[in-house]
Amino acid sequence: MSRLSEDEIAARLAALPGWTREGNAIRRTYRLASFREALFFVNAVAALAESANHHPDIDIRYKQVTLTLTTHDAQGLTARDFDLAAAIDRHTARYAAS
Repeated sequence: MSRLSEDEIAARLAALPGWTREGNAIRRTYRLASFREALFFVNAVAALAESANHHPDIDIRYKQVTLTLTTHDAQGLTARDFDLAAAIDRHTARYAAS
């Protein structure tokens, strides 16, 4: 899969509130109601990632979960990163407080 252009990245990122770009990755931090909810959230993300065969870096800090997406094979951002970010937001909305 080929890397997106800077214009494509900007357009795709604008459609994903809460996600930010950090170098060759996009990142979002979610704050959950409890540690248990954070774990449920991570399991929901894992199911989506497995389905997409595209796996985020996941950092769990008590009630806060940070997801980082990049396409290592392409050494940058591809449509796969943004597609998975959108799927995560759609399918995990009931868990995430922010």
